[in-house]
Amino acid sequence: MDRSTIVHENFLRRVARQDLPAGKAPAGPLSREGAVSLFRSGCLCRALDRTSRKMQEAKQGFYTIGSSGHEGMAAVAAALRPTDMAFLHYRDAAFQIHRASQVPGQSVTWDMLLSFACSAEDPISGGRHKVLGSKMLAIPPQTSTIASHLPKAVGAAYSIGLARRHPPEHKVLADDGIVMCSFGDASSNHSTAQGAFNAAQWTDYQSVPLPLLFVCEDNGIGISTRTPKGWIAATFSARPGLKYFACDGLDIFDTYRVARAAAHYVRTRRKPAFLHVRTVRLYGHAGADVATTYLSRDFVEAEEANDPLLHTVRLLAEAGAATPAESLEIYVETAERVERVAAEAVTRPRLSTAGEVMASIIPPPRACKPTNGPGTEDRARVFGGDLKAMDEPQTMSRLINWALTDLMLDHGEIVMMGEDVGRKGGVYGVTQKLMARFGASRVIDTLLDEQSILGLAIGLAHNGFLPVPEIQFLAYLHNAEDQLRGEAATLPFFSNGQYTNPMVLRIAGLGYQKGFGGHFHNDNSVAVLRDIPGLILACPSNGADAAMMLRECVRLAREEQRLVVFLEPIALYHTRDLHEAGDKGWMTAYPDRSQRVALGEVGIHGDGGDLAIVTFGNGAYLSLQAKRELEQAGIATRVIDLRWLSPLPEEAIEKAVSGCRHVLIVDETRRTGGLAESLMALMSERTTIPHIRLCAEDSFIATGPSYAATMPSAEAIVAAARALTGASA
Repeated sequence: MDRSTIVHENFLRRVARQDLPAGKAPAGPLSREGAVSLFRSGCLCRALDRTSRKMQEAKQGFYTIGSSGHEGMAAVAAALRPTDMAFLHYRDAAFQIHRASQVPGQSVTWDMLLSFACSAEDPISGGRHKVLGSKMLAIPPQTSTIASHLPKAVGAAYSIGLARRHPPEHKVLADDGIVMCSFGDASSNHSTAQGAFNAAQWTDYQSVPLPLLFVCEDNGIGISTRTPKGWIAATFSARPGLKYFACDGLDIFDTYRVARAAAHYVRTRRKPAFLHVRTVRLYGHAGADVATTYLSRDFVEAEEANDPLLHTVRLLAEAGAATPAESLEIYVETAERVERVAAEAVTRPRLSTAGEVMASIIPPPRACKPTNGPGTEDRARVFGGDLKAMDEPQTMSRLINWALTDLMLDHGEIVMMGEDVGRKGGVYGVTQKLMARFGASRVIDTLLDEQSILGLAIGLAHNGFLPVPEIQFLAYLHNAEDQLRGEAATLPFFSNGQYTNPMVLRIAGLGYQKGFGGHFHNDNSVAVLRDIPGLILACPSNGADAAMMLRECVRLAREEQRLVVFLEPIALYHTRDLHEAGDKGWMTAYPDRSQRVALGEVGIHGDGGDLAIVTFGNGAYLSLQAKRELEQAGIATRVIDLRWLSPLPEEAIEKAVSGCRHVLIVDETRRTGGLAESLMALMSERTTIPHIRLCAEDSFIATGPSYAATMPSAEAIVAAARALTGASA
């Protein structure tokens, strides 16, 4: 007999005998009617858990991590407003069930069973995953088991105060709202969670409003590894800037009382708090898990004897809210109703094609107020003397700065954040003057933690802002890439497009810095970005393109709700010359504000038919250097600057190389996993043109004179082109 059946039969037998666990008498502000309502939510949670296991056994349901033992979270839901955004732990069905009871017109039993069945009619995921979540209930879906949703909860909480000063067009959260996020005791140890706690404390220490309630559901174990007894209280009860509350999650009266006090503290003081909820884990970790294989039977049975529903039956009786017989009737009737609804839910259609599964990867567009751009007076006030220089050739760094300024003038919902972006103006000066122009609330100097930077951005997007975070160097992204992959990119996928994370993430990256930094500040790998479904990766090679592409990136995020990464080649920030010292061949004037480079539009330099060089970033710069020498040798050459690295502009590439007799792919990323692999496949599948690739080696980048030794050079491009075309040296 499995543990879910044992727990169920124990409940029936013990309630019938009135053999109930001892505990404190009911106390606090919870009414009798409220207590019964919480019990009903707990019974529904329990019945759904049991039914999900039966559905899995019948191959009618999938993925059975349950919430049994955590029914006390219904009392936390009761202590909050249904408009308070909640980022939930995966064992929080009771929370969602009870919140649904607070919002008219909900069919939570039907909705959750559709999710268990992976039905295409599941109102949150559309059949893509068994997740908690609801747009109507302000619960964005979470698939994380390691608390990777905590950084964005910090960001969402921060956004509430920011929205009071700068209300965005698509504002969602109430001015007096709070944000709640829940997680397990084991997950609290994860570096992502620790970063979120630290960011919240760091923010509060500076007296910045942060109405955030952390809720730790402490069942004492993570899969099979026990949490040391007292660990959570010892590590969180005295943290500066994080008010600690503790309650017994087996006691709905105590949980409601303490949760209400914690929520009141957060709401009125606008400060973060930590609510420590004691729970038990029933049934093991998930459906396939057998807890008695790694825990003693005595321990498992002792936990089962502390069934929170048994505690609630006693509390209801002592409060005069319901007799044990009445509670038993509620439990049995709820279970029978769930079985009836499940029989219908398993018949509903499921996704069957790749197109159906992928339909929500790209989020839907949203209506935005039209804009005519910043006014002349505003531009004159903000730009000052820079206006006079706009007709003169400038470096890429300066043109990006001007483009950001115009965009922030035009769109008040744009907020920048990152390490050193404000007072210093960025390590390379790209964001100079922006804090002075727009203030510290729109250009935020963050703490040194990439996960927190991206979490802040994701959270701001939840409240209608358009975040433009900066990761200082591409190599530093790897500390936090799951915030893009596991949180931002997956959100529209698992919410059927109902929740989105529009942003433009700026990253200084790629190689060719002359002798500076080694692999810490030079990273020529973009594979981790190109591998994320739905993510747009842009990479300009010159200042004019950078300005025009940045405008398109902001449009894509603002109007189409896309997740965009804008990769800026560090080595080209301040590059002035192309061929000879002083020629200023790589400087361009600031493009008219109406000009954009559309997504998928490639740059074509020249119309030579002997050779097409397909490249991007620093490769475009080097290829144009090589182009002059090749043409002097009689090889008519065109250089195709990809600009958009993901998704690859395949149609535009095919058209751009049409009529050429040879194609040379110049890729500054690594041979293995680099961009050239996709480009070679494209050339082979869609053209008959002879083609080869010139790539960087599978190596990190060195410091000093050998900084470029592992990457393509202008000389190597010339040599490869001669070999491909058969031209003599």
